[in-house]
Amino acid sequence: MSRKGNCYDNAVMENFFGIMKSEFLYLNEFESVDHFKQELARYMDYYNSQAYQVKIKRHEPVQYRAHAQQVA
Repeated sequence: MSRKGNCYDNAVMENFFGIMKSEFLYLNEFESVDHFKQELARYMDYYNSQAYQVKIKRHEPVQYRAHAQQVA
């Protein structure tokens, strides 16, 4: 958490939590806390490896990281 009045370092996480809520939390019903944890792990894997993201020019994160390593 940042100091009062400095919101820029929280912006990335706030954006992610908004996306996660709209794509994952509000669209699903969970039977138990364990079921929620299992589905959350599955969603995180999907988000980090397969989801196309506008901010990285509609590439999958894995492809973007591989390309960035080749360029560097």
